Amino acid sequence: MSASVPAQERRRSPGEAVKGWWGRVGAFYGDVRAEMKKVTRPGLKEVRATTGVVLVTVAFFGVFFFVTDAILSRAIDAIINYFAR
Repeated sequence: MSASVPAQERRRSPGEAVKGWWGRVGAFYGDVRAEMKKVTRPGLKEVRATTGVVLVTVAFFGVFFFVTDAILSRAIDAIINYFAR
């Protein structure tokens, strides 16, 4: 059987709730600042490499979807024309 929390501990005044909220916000802000200190900017070489990968990937998928769309649209047109006779 679980232990229940006494009624006095469950109830907090609105002032205490706000203080608790501000404390959590302050702790969150402190954590964000600590994590941001760990962040490093990528160098020019890394930016060029990842940009190249993105451009090649976008071009590949652009061509892939263009060809797929052309094939499917011709197939659907052929099916529609076959049954429209």
